[in-house]
Amino acid sequence: MSKKVFLSFLLFFIVAIVLVFTFIDIFESKEEPKVILKEKQISKVYRYRKYIHVKNFYKDIAQNAVKIGLKYNVPPAALLAIAGVESGYGRGYVAKITGNILSLGAKKGEAELPALYLPNPKDDSSKVLYGSMIEKYEKDKLIWKKRPKSLKKDYRPKSIAGTSKDLDFLDKNPDLKREANLACMEDFAAYWINRNKKFKPFVEAREMLDKQVKLHGESILFDRDTNIQFIYMISGKKNSFNYRETWAPKVTKIMKNTGLLELTNSLHVEGKTFDELWGS
Repeated sequence: MSKKVFLSFLLFFIVAIVLVFTFIDIFESKEEPKVILKEKQISKVYRYRKYIHVKNFYKDIAQNAVKIGLKYNVPPAALLAIAGVESGYGRGYVAKITGNILSLGAKKGEAELPALYLPNPKDDSSKVLYGSMIEKYEKDKLIWKKRPKSLKKDYRPKSIAGTSKDLDFLDKNPDLKREANLACMEDFAAYWINRNKKFKPFVEAREMLDKQVKLHGESILFDRDTNIQFIYMISGKKNSFNYRETWAPKVTKIMKNTGLLELTNSLHVEGKTFDELWGS
């Protein structure tokens, strides 16, 4: 091999190596933004995930909702969406005081939140203050109002349930708050969606869910159509969970815009943490 041919071959080899590494750098630089974009797009696809109060609410209860749904054949995504609507994502004063995030009525003999005399700030009539929250405001900045009996079950400890004592107890005890929320969801799944319920919508919903699980297995509980059918079956009519025709579309909208179907299915199947799946 002549010296000229050898040098030409060597030059070609060096150029080839440079080109290979150049293409690798270009490929990697293109791939990295795709991952970042995917994470950012989560909050665009699921519009409600950008709100921190929505994330905080579901972070505490999502995994338990999946477990309860599988235990009692109740769609977990629908359960979470209903809780979001009924409690204002845990921010309603009845839900905050009692842990009753589903607005479940108290049965005979169960403790219920009594009538309360509570203030709201003059500049925010939607915010009801209780417990130590009141101390943060000057007296002339408050408007006091009588709040009627809620008729909702009080999930605080028996020593204070059904009373006006320690209204901020669950705020000060987050672990017990989580237990109260869990008990509320379990009551809904076990006792409200039940064949022995005297009202037809609940019985029909229970029969539908049991039939679907028997035919298709537990995966049907994460199916979009099953969740929506369940929501509509228990609403919009007399003696249903909520008689208003606007309720089911509202619950369905929350389920869609928060990505609750995808969240609950992934929690069940993938074994990832809430934070990994939520995306921020």
